[in-house]
Amino acid sequence: MQRSSPNAALLGWTVLGLLAYLLLPWYALQDGNGLAAVGQGFAGGDTANGLMQAATQGRPWLGLGLAGLAITLAATALEPGRAQGRLLLLGGLVGAVGLAASGFLVGAKGWSFAWLNTAFGELSSNQFGIGWGGFVALASLVVLTAFGLARCGRFKGDLFIAAAVLACGTLMAVFILFPVLKALSSAFLAEDGSFSLAAMWERVASDRNFGLQCLAGGVRCGVAWNTLFLGLLTATSTTVLGTMMALMAERTGKKFGKSLNILAMLPIITPPFVVGLGLILLFGRAGVVNQLLEQVFGLAPSRWFYGWFGVWIAQTFAFTPIAFMIMRGVVQAVAPSLEEASQTLCASARQTFLTVTLPLLKPGLANAFLVGFIESMADFGNPIVVGGQFSVLSTEIFFAIVGAQFDQGRAASLAWILTLFALAVFAAQRLLLGRQSFTTVGGKGDGGIPMALPASVRRLVYGVALPWIAFTLVVYLFAFAGGFVQTWGRDYTPTLNHFRTAFSLEWGPFGVVWAGTAWNSFFTTIKLAAISAPMTAALGLMIAYLLARTEFKGQGLFEFSALLAFAIPGTVLGVSYILAFNVPPFELTGTGLIIVLCFMFRNLPVGVRAATAAFRQLDRSLDEASAMLRASSLQTLRHVVLPLLKPALVAALVYSFVRAITTVSAVIFLVTAENELATTYIIGRVGNGDYGVALAYCTVLIVLMSLVTAMIQFLVGERRLGRRKPVVRPGLTATAGIP
Repeated sequence: MQRSSPNAALLGWTVLGLLAYLLLPWYALQDGNGLAAVGQGFAGGDTANGLMQAATQGRPWLGLGLAGLAITLAATALEPGRAQGRLLLLGGLVGAVGLAASGFLVGAKGWSFAWLNTAFGELSSNQFGIGWGGFVALASLVVLTAFGLARCGRFKGDLFIAAAVLACGTLMAVFILFPVLKALSSAFLAEDGSFSLAAMWERVASDRNFGLQCLAGGVRCGVAWNTLFLGLLTATSTTVLGTMMALMAERTGKKFGKSLNILAMLPIITPPFVVGLGLILLFGRAGVVNQLLEQVFGLAPSRWFYGWFGVWIAQTFAFTPIAFMIMRGVVQAVAPSLEEASQTLCASARQTFLTVTLPLLKPGLANAFLVGFIESMADFGNPIVVGGQFSVLSTEIFFAIVGAQFDQGRAASLAWILTLFALAVFAAQRLLLGRQSFTTVGGKGDGGIPMALPASVRRLVYGVALPWIAFTLVVYLFAFAGGFVQTWGRDYTPTLNHFRTAFSLEWGPFGVVWAGTAWNSFFTTIKLAAISAPMTAALGLMIAYLLARTEFKGQGLFEFSALLAFAIPGTVLGVSYILAFNVPPFELTGTGLIIVLCFMFRNLPVGVRAATAAFRQLDRSLDEASAMLRASSLQTLRHVVLPLLKPALVAALVYSFVRAITTVSAVIFLVTAENELATTYIIGRVGNGDYGVALAYCTVLIVLMSLVTAMIQFLVGERRLGRRKPVVRPGLTATAGIP
C-alpha cells in the first residue's frame, strides 16, 4: 500500500485556510447563518470574504493571516525537518497571533482601548465578531503552528499529538480561562475602577467569608467554611454510595445491574429543583414526615430540614450517580487474575478485597471524590431551595451579581475562594496517588472470573445501597404524582390537563399544530443538548488521552484548565460568558452557539475525570505494541484505546446530554426568547405557582432522558475484556470455584 506524503497534512490545512479566506464570510452575519453565504464572498458588504475585507473594505490587518498561510505554503515544499518546522512555526505565529491581536485591539467602534486612539489616532474602519471564515482560518493557523513545533522536535515529532495539544489548549484558553479571568479580574478593582491588591484582600479576608463565630457561640460561620465543610461532607458521602452501588452492580451476580442503572440515573436526569421539591414534600414544614411526627409523637411541625443537613442530603441525592458512573467503569476494569492469585496464596475473600481489589480502586475513588467536592461547591440549585439561612459561596455570588447590591468585586473575590479550594483538593489528590501504578488492563488477555464480594462486604453494601435506592424511589413517586393531580396539597383529583397545557397537539388546515406552550423550549433544548453532548465527550476523552499518554511542558496548567469550569459556579460562568463574548472578536450573546459552548465547557471535567481514571488502568504496552506495528497515534487511539474506554465514553455522553437539559444557573443569563430552554420555562411556571405544569414537563424530560440514556448505552455498547461469567455451584464461592 502506498503511504501518503509526509507533507500531505501540512498542505491540506494550508489549503483549508486559504479556502476560508476565499469562500466564507469573514465576519458573523446578523442572521447567524454564515454557511448560507458560501460563494458570496466577492460580493462585498457583510458577506465579503477575508481577502475582500483586507483589500477593499479597509481592514488591512486581515492580510496578516494571508501572509502566514503563504509562509506555511512555502514550507510544504521543503523536506520534513527543523528547517521546515521553523518556517511553519513562523507562518503559523504570524497569522494566528496577528489575527488574534487585531481582533482584540480593533472593535465595533474602532480601537478597543483609549490609549491606542491617543497613540495612533482614530481608525477609519472597524470590525465585528469573527464568522465562519475567520474561525476556519484561525483553526488552520493554530494547527499549522502545532505542526511546526512537531517538526522542530517537540511532542516527539508526532503531528497528531502536537495538533491535539495545541487545539485543545487553545479552546480551553478561549472558552474557559479568558472569560473566567475577565470576570475574576473585577476582584482587583477598587470602587473607582483602579487596580488595588488591598481591595482584593479586604474582600477575601472579611469575617463574612472566614468568620468563626459559630465556634464561639455565634449564629453562623463564614460562607467559605460552610462551603468547605459541605463540600467535604458531600464528596465523602457520594463517593461511598457511588462505590457501593458500583460494587453491587458488578460484583453481586449482575442481578441488580440494569435496574440499578435506571434508579441511579434518576437524580441526574432530573432538574435540580424537582429533587428539592420532592424532598420538601417529604421533610418540609408541611411534609409527610412532619405530619407523621405530629400525629404520632405530638411534635409541632418545624423547619428542621432547612439548612446544612437538607443541602447535604439534596447534594448527595443529586451527585451520587456521577460517582456511580465513574466507579462502575473502574470496578469493571479490576483484573480478576490478580484476585485469583491472592486467593491461590490462601488469602480469604475478605483479605483479597481489602488488600487487592480496594487499593486498585484508588484512581476512581480519588476522581469521584474530586468531582463530588467541586460539584458541591459549584451547586446553586439545592442551597437556594433548601438551604434556609445556611449560606454558601455559590448563593452569595448569585445575590452579589443579581441582588440589589450588584457588587461584581465581591462576586469575583468569592469565585477566587472557590477556585483555590478546588485547586487545593486537586493537589491533595495528586499527592495521595503520586506515581503509583494501578494498571489492570494489559495487552495480555485476562479470562478470569471477577471475585464475588465477601459476605461481610456484601451485607454492608446491601444495607447501605438498597435503602438509598428505596429513598430515591419515594422522592420520585412524590415528584411524579404532582403532575397528575389537579393541585398538590388541596385537590388531588387525577388529571392530564397539565400535560395538555404543555404538550397538546392539534390538527390545523396545514397539518399538525404544536399547540402546547412547552414545545418551543422542548425542541430548542433537545437540539442544543444533542449538539453539545458528542462535542463534550470527544473533547473530554481527547484531553484525558493527552494527559495520560503524553508529557509536555505546561501539562499541570493544561489539566487544571480542564477542571476550572467546575470550580466556578454556573452563575459566574454564565456572567463571564456575557462579559467576554458580548463584544468583538467574539460576538455570541443572544445566539444558540453561546449556550452550546457553555454546555460543552461546563460539563467537560466529568468526561476528563472519567476517562483519566480509565486510562490509568490501561497498560502503556497496548500503545507501544500498536506503535511497533507502525500505527500512528490517531490509529492507536481509534482502534486500540477507544474500544477499551466505552464506560468512560458512555459516562461522558450521558452526563453531558442530561446536564445540558437540566442545567439552570450556567445558562439563566444566556437564554433569549428565541432560544428558551426547558429549565427556564419550568422556572417561569414555578414562579407563577403553576407547579402542575412544571412537574408534568419534568416527567416528560425524565422519560425522554431515560430513553436517550438507554439508546446511548445500546449504540456504544460495553467494552469486552475477555472475561468469563461467574458460575455459582453449591458449596463453592461464586467466583473461581474455590471451596
